[in-house]
Amino acid sequence: MASLSPGALADPTAPVPAWRDFPVELPELPVRVLIDHDGQGLRAAERAGTRFTSDRAVVTLARTPAGVDIRVACPAGPLARVVLRWATAFPRETLFLGDHWERSYGDLQWRFLQPERVLPWYFAAHHPASGRTFMAGVKTQPAAFCAWTVDAEGISLWLDFRNGGSPSHPGDREIAAATVVTLAATAEEPPAAALKRFCRLLSPAPRLAAGPICGNNNWYYAYGRDFDAQAMLRDAAFLAELAGQHPNRPYCVIDAGWTPGSVCPGGPWTAGDARRFPDMPGLAASIKKLGVRPGIWMRPTALTRVDDPGRLRSGPINADEKPLDLTRPENLALIRDDVARVHGWGYELIKHDFSTYDIFGRWGGEMGLELTDPGWHFADRSLTNAEIILRLYQTLRAAAGDSVLLGCNTIGHLGAGLFEIQRTGDDTSGHVWERTRRMGVNTLAFRLAQQGAFFACDADCAAHTAQTPWEMDRQYLDLVARSGTALFISVDPRTVQPEQTAAFRAALQLALSGGSPGGAEPLDWLHTTAPRTWRFGQETVTYHWEEPAGANPLRV
Repeated sequence: MASLSPGALADPTAPVPAWRDFPVELPELPVRVLIDHDGQGLRAAERAGTRFTSDRAVVTLARTPAGVDIRVACPAGPLARVVLRWATAFPRETLFLGDHWERSYGDLQWRFLQPERVLPWYFAAHHPASGRTFMAGVKTQPAAFCAWTVDAEGISLWLDFRNGGSPSHPGDREIAAATVVTLAATAEEPPAAALKRFCRLLSPAPRLAAGPICGNNNWYYAYGRDFDAQAMLRDAAFLAELAGQHPNRPYCVIDAGWTPGSVCPGGPWTAGDARRFPDMPGLAASIKKLGVRPGIWMRPTALTRVDDPGRLRSGPINADEKPLDLTRPENLALIRDDVARVHGWGYELIKHDFSTYDIFGRWGGEMGLELTDPGWHFADRSLTNAEIILRLYQTLRAAAGDSVLLGCNTIGHLGAGLFEIQRTGDDTSGHVWERTRRMGVNTLAFRLAQQGAFFACDADCAAHTAQTPWEMDRQYLDLVARSGTALFISVDPRTVQPEQTAAFRAALQLALSGGSPGGAEPLDWLHTTAPRTWRFGQETVTYHWEEPAGANPLRV
């Protein structure tokens, strides 16, 4: 990573800001703009009014009613990064919260100042003593990957224009890179409420389903193995029983394993496994007859069977499934046809998975400011990674028709406005309770502000098997149902006890109605990664996430 030295940008003898100096906005223009053309390092640009120029690029800033637009032109060479730097500092006691590139990994939290911490898309700063909160971010669907860093002397916004792991070559066009938005909340507004209001500013036009999203998913008791069409009909019948006569009907989702290949295979997506899933349209119709909506999993951006190696991208490939080059028109056409086919079979929810991993060869938690391995690029180098992914998501949206899209391992800040549902955290578990606590509770609390603002948030399934303690699973089930976020249960109907059936029924019907009136708010989230005390409207509930022996990180 090309380094930026904040010490060169501010007066090192300046006093530490007091709470009275807590920021209420960013200055209209940054003190410096730096440009990295070829991955060899950042160089300061020359300022002329609202334009910052290098020998090959122009960065233009313009204030609009929506925020500050950043536009970049680089007709004479490659473009890797642009960094905007503001000399805006925070009092010493300030806590900071950021987002993640795609799913979160149990690590979202309010922290004291950490200069190397990468804060993708947006950040919030909260001063506990005064109660004030300041937020800065970029609007959804930008043309660059955007992250913030905050240090003792200022704020930096990093805009990544690379293509794969190499600089892009945008050519003779101007890139509408991002729009910066800020919001300062008073002490009367809790940080959770302020962050929710801020997310609505970042995403003014979400695509939301007609009603609350609920259902079941077979992954956490089957894990892609030893299930067939009859098992899915059993799941659908159980789901219909739980939903009763509720007018909002839930989704029965067939997760990975319905096609030949590995546990999470790639395409082609032309038929199910001939022995276990011989008639995919017929299965969708049978699920509908039971009174619930059919849903299905797919991995549209990789192939298990490759007929033409020229269709694959270069760069890191870490699995048997081979990732497609998403700048090739024939590959986008293939993806469009695959998704349209599944929609045509009658599936009303399409869960598309693995695309970020297929694009970059890394999980979001491994990225930081380096999204992928260096030195490779897509076939068409004129597009940025963000533009390539946004075009993929637009292709998925057009192909899915009126089916609901659930993005898993997808970039929420690019999918907002295109997906109705986003998996906001890494997998929960049907094997180890601590993983559900770490991943599910954390993402539900720290990304709850995106609920209804970006999409419906799916903190992942409320699962239960013989390997996980029912009392823990019951509490997580209750939390998700009350929260108003998407609830998907994952349980084998053959193993459910009467007490558990009653709990699943109550949770599902509450979630189908939109959760607890008045919404949800974590009350102790400033001090923990797994909030225990929650307010639901006028009611306060304390959960107990700890098993008798305490959380065991070796088992997660």
